[in-house]
Amino acid sequence: MPHVVIFYTGNLEPHTDMTRLCRGIADTMLTIRAEDGSQVFPTGGTRVYAYPAPHHAVSDGGAAGVAAGGDGDYGFIYINLRMGGGRTDAVKKASGDAITACAREHLAPLFANPRKHLGLTVQVDEAPGQVYDAKHSTLHPLFAKK
Repeated sequence: MPHVVIFYTGNLEPHTDMTRLCRGIADTMLTIRAEDGSQVFPTGGTRVYAYPAPHHAVSDGGAAGVAAGGDGDYGFIYINLRMGGGRTDAVKKASGDAITACAREHLAPLFANPRKHLGLTVQVDEAPGQVYDAKHSTLHPLFAKK
């Protein structure tokens, strides 16, 4: 079940490759290990989606940012990892730390640009007491053949 959903202000599209960020986060997730060394997120179940918000309002709309030397075109990225229950707090934290590090590395050029102002939030949620969780996939068997 591990799903990462990314929501971002559409004004970021000319400045960063969101497909590359998605791939980077997915690859990062596949490297995360539990305390016993086992892979935390199954290869066939790892999914990352990104959705731009063409309409958005961030902060004060740019007035203070322009006065301070920015371009007033603020950006924001929200990344949410939702995982099934049963993982330790250490694994949840390691997952959040790894995804944050991946996102920060990908976004480093934007964070380094003194005229661009960008916010990043990463949250990790655990699916509480699922009422219904149906799955049908030809992906899991593909990666189970080893």
